[in-house]
Parts: sequence; C-alpha cells; structure tokens
Amino acid sequence: MENQYAIEMLHITKRFPGIIANDDITLQLRKGEIHALLGENGAGKSTLMSVLFGLYQAEEGVIKKDGREVKINDPNDANALGIGMVHQHFKLVECFTVLDNIILGVEPTDKFGMLKKAEARQRVVELSNRYNLQVDPDAKIQDITVGMQQRTEILKMLYRENEILIFDEPTAVLTPQEIDELMQIMKNLAAEGKSILFISHKLAEIMAVADRCSVLRKGKYIGTVNTKDVTMEELSAMMVGRNVNFHVEKPEKTPGKVILDIKNMSVKSHSHSGDAVKNVSFQVHEGEIVCIAGIDGNGQTEFVYGLSGLEPLSTGTITLEGKDLTRTSIRQRSLLGMSHIPEDRHKHGLVLDYTLEDNIVLQRYFEPQFANMGFLRRNNIRQYAEKLIEQYDIRSGQGPITIARSMSGGNQQKVIIAREIDKAPSLLIAVQPTRGLDVGAIEYIHKQIVEQRNRGKAVLLVSLEMDEVLDVSDRILVMYEGEIVGELNPKTTTPEEMGLYMAGAKRQ
Repeated sequence: MENQYAIEMLHITKRFPGIIANDDITLQLRKGEIHALLGENGAGKSTLMSVLFGLYQAEEGVIKKDGREVKINDPNDANALGIGMVHQHFKLVECFTVLDNIILGVEPTDKFGMLKKAEARQRVVELSNRYNLQVDPDAKIQDITVGMQQRTEILKMLYRENEILIFDEPTAVLTPQEIDELMQIMKNLAAEGKSILFISHKLAEIMAVADRCSVLRKGKYIGTVNTKDVTMEELSAMMVGRNVNFHVEKPEKTPGKVILDIKNMSVKSHSHSGDAVKNVSFQVHEGEIVCIAGIDGNGQTEFVYGLSGLEPLSTGTITLEGKDLTRTSIRQRSLLGMSHIPEDRHKHGLVLDYTLEDNIVLQRYFEPQFANMGFLRRNNIRQYAEKLIEQYDIRSGQGPITIARSMSGGNQQKVIIAREIDKAPSLLIAVQPTRGLDVGAIEYIHKQIVEQRNRGKAVLLVSLEMDEVLDVSDRILVMYEGEIVGELNPKTTTPEEMGLYMAGAKRQ
C-alpha cells in the first residue's frame, strides 16, 4: 500500500537555552489535506515548522517524506524535497519587485548565464491567474499591501513547485476580506493535491479550512482531532488547558472629563501626494475606550504616527489634559502621560537585540530609580523587570536577560504591554494590541485594557479585528480613506452595519 503521509515528524525534541521548545512531538501530514497546528504563543509551533524547513536541527527524532527518512540540514534541502514556507514575518527584499523576489535563488538562465526574465515572468503570471492570486509582478514590495506581500510568498512556493506548503500564522496581518480570499486559495491548493500545514491560533479559521488539527501546549503534543468532530470551545480548552471566556467583562461606567482632544488633524501620506489623514476631530474621556475601526490602509497608521509624534501634522492640534502636544517630541509626550502600544512590535516596539529588561526601561532608563549620575542602576532595573515578568506572565527562556528577538511573538507583545501600562499613563493608545496572539493571551490583554478604563484612564484602541472592536470598545469611530465617517455604539450596532461604514458604502 502506498504511504498516505506526505510528511511525518516522529518524536521530535528541540531544546534552546533554558527551555524545551518541542518535547517529543509527533505530527503526520496526509497527502492533499489541510492540517492545522494549533497552540498558544510559545507552544512550539513555529519551532516545529522551522525544524521541518531546515532552519533548526532537532536533537532527537526523525522526519520522513513519503515514508522514507530524510535529513533536512537547511532550507535548500527543504526546497529540494518540495517543502515551502510562508513565515509569520515575511522574508522579502523590500526594494525588489514581486518577480525578483519570486525567482530569488532559482533565477532561470540560458547557457551563457544570462537571466531569462521574460520566461519567468510569464510563468509567474500563469501561476497567479491559475490560483487567482492577482499580483502585479512589476510592483516593488515596499509599495504593495501586506496581503499582496503574502501572495508573493505563496507564489514563491508555487514557482518552486513545492508540494508541501507551510503557512506560519498567515492571517495575522490581513483584513477580514483578505483572510476569506486566503482561505479560498488554500482550499484551491489542497484540491490541486498540495499538502498544507497551517499554523494558527484563530479557531474560527481552523474550523473553516482545516481537515484535521494537532494541538501543542507548552512544547508538548496534546492530540490530533478531525475538525468536523469538535467545537471551538473544545479546541480552545485543548490549547490553553482551561476554558476561555470569549466575551470581555466590563462594568458600566460614565466617562469623565476630556483627556485627549484632537482638532482638525491632517497627516501627509507616504504613498501619494495628498493627506492620509484628513481633518479628523474627536475627544477621548476618562474611563472610556474609544476604538478607531476600519480596513487596513485607511489612514489609521498615519493617524497614530501623528498622535504619538512619529510624524508631524500638516494641520491641527493635539491636546492632552489641557497641554498642547502638537509640536512636542516623542519623549515629551511619553513624560506627559501618553503610552503607545505600536502596531509594528519589531519596528517601533522593541529593540530586538536588547535584553527583555532593557526593553522594559527603554523610555524610563533616565529616571532616578533606574539611573544615577548617568550610570544605569542595574539591580533596580532587574528587580523592576522581574516584577513585571511575574505580574504579566511573560514567558522566556532566561528571564530578564533573554534577548527580545528569541522570544515568541505573544511574549514580545506582553513585554510592550507591561512597559506601557506600568508607566501609569493618562492616555493609552493601543494599536492592534492582540494581533497574532492566541485566545488565552487575547483574553488577558483585553482584561488589562478594560482595567485601565475602569481606573479612569482614557484608552484609544485601533483595531482591524471586528470582534475586538465590538467587544472591547465603549464608542466606535470608523475611519475610511483618512476621515471619520461614522460614530457607532457597540451595544446597538451590528457587524454588517459596521462593515458598510468600513467599506465606504455608508457615512453619517
């Protein structure tokens, strides 16, 4: 009988300093199936896939392809075996075109070593049409949306004729519409006979596309189930080890005085000559969570840059507790009571090669408790970091001295949240605070945000997740093409109505 498994990972164990990332894990991928790998942040999902892709070597265990044992020493070996991977943080060269990224490393040449680009281009266009990916091969990566960058990564795998496709958290950065499109693409690929490993912690997506699902928890294998035989609640309990509350609990609260007052704010666009944010005015009061909702790319990013001081305003004023912040520096804004959980945790949230403790005092290292006459008070910094690690359940291999880069995405996010909330700000700006996090971490972060509101702080939430917007906020402002087109009450509005505002089909 022919072997029904495309890939088998048997008894894989992978260790890092201070941590067993994969502890005797067995995973079997059938030919032509979509197999989900589910687990919390730091459960060992990405590590396991990195072992399969040749980025890491396991200390124990074997990998079989089509029933035969194989050695995968690096990604070139993986590619030779027909294994491709779309990473959570895309591996693309920003200043290259889509086409150049796709053929990178496997450039077609003639017998004189000259590049045969026209041929490659034609093949990319054919693949793009066949799988309904609709990517412009001549666009530069830096000019296209994240969804398009992801499709470029998928085309990279298809161009290399990979049979086994690994998607690592592929929907973390997509809009709801792009997610639906990606799900369809994945189904098309499986129908063509490709075998797909889909790493995720979004239960609804797994239920929608996966045939089977294997669950990891804290580096151990919990079990494999057929998705049609389980509920979302059962899956989430397998993943977190307890029942998770999908709904945010928050008491009634009457907003107090105005904390943040924004008048006629406009911010220039990077991609075209006009403004990305157009004449926006609104207020946020003590004890309320105001959420800016919208589809990605409608000016939210530039708005937050303007508010937090990363970009100058072209018009308008920002007032925080009666102080004019319009022309102040980022440090001034921080000292005057503004905290910012940024959308891009790698670019604006952390210094990845610093330790966890140094990241925790990034904005406060000059305060008397952490510095004396220009010298850092290392003991105090360490004690403070240990306190926050304990309080926010930040998991890492080596505690305060862990290098930020080596931590899982969810734990990196917890470091930023701990740092920003512990400054006791009067205004907390949280941009996509739960992007790429699992249900347990999301529940925790939502609690922290609501806790700030209950303490009378002003919270400005910017989110692309429809459920998060409706569940967490007290007031919703919908942003479309840089303007606020509607103010909605989460208690009385429906996802459908909100969707109409987000798509620009309706405005107040």
